[in-house]
Amino acid sequence: MAFESVARILRMADSVVVLTGAGVSAESGIPTFREALTGLWAEFRPEDLATPEAFERNPRRVWEWYAARRASIGKVQPNPAHIAVAKLETIIPRLTLVTQNVDGLHQRAGSRRVLELHGNIARTRCSREGRVVDAWPETGHVPPHCPFCDAPLRPDVVWFGELLPQTVLEEATNAAASCDLLLVVGTSGLVYPASAIPHAALAEGVPVCVIDPADVPLASIPGVLAIRGAAGDRLPALLSAAWPD
Repeated sequence: MAFESVARILRMADSVVVLTGAGVSAESGIPTFREALTGLWAEFRPEDLATPEAFERNPRRVWEWYAARRASIGKVQPNPAHIAVAKLETIIPRLTLVTQNVDGLHQRAGSRRVLELHGNIARTRCSREGRVVDAWPETGHVPPHCPFCDAPLRPDVVWFGELLPQTVLEEATNAAASCDLLLVVGTSGLVYPASAIPHAALAEGVPVCVIDPADVPLASIPGVLAIRGAAGDRLPALLSAAWPD
């Protein structure tokens, strides 16, 4: 069975890459972007809130949307999947955690080295110069302005139509191509450019395991090991199977 095979590979591995997506955050109660378009935001489309053009048209609206998202994320906690990944980092000599999530829950669970493909909603950066800004004067502007160049500040996340950070993507892809096991958790793994990560692993003969409650397309690729179930259940079970007390 796939579960036993993955547990055996995991136990022998020196290098593991874990790629996580929205399904992991959903188990903490964080809705996907589109699922969050309810209540006061029900009338909006993603193009109204998460594109450079939307920010240029109405920066206040975009800033307030992300402020609401930050507030909702602050009310949830890491789930057993996040905790299992953080524990795995203490066991595997070389673990690379790559996430498509922007909520920072992996770090709150204890993961120390996280490659963030889509940024982090808790960070703020200058819309002109791109530098991350930790503090700014309270002037009443919404959004606030950069203390260095006075341009509007924006969330440090990748919007629709923007490129992923190339150095982060390259580091993640190279790690996947040279590891002993790639775990793809809570994501289809097929949307480009994040899809380059599992395909880089497969091209080099690296075992790839998909953990998801749904029958995601990546699981149907020959050679991919599929474990059906919630990440918060299957990941801790894998660790227990690989390293029984």
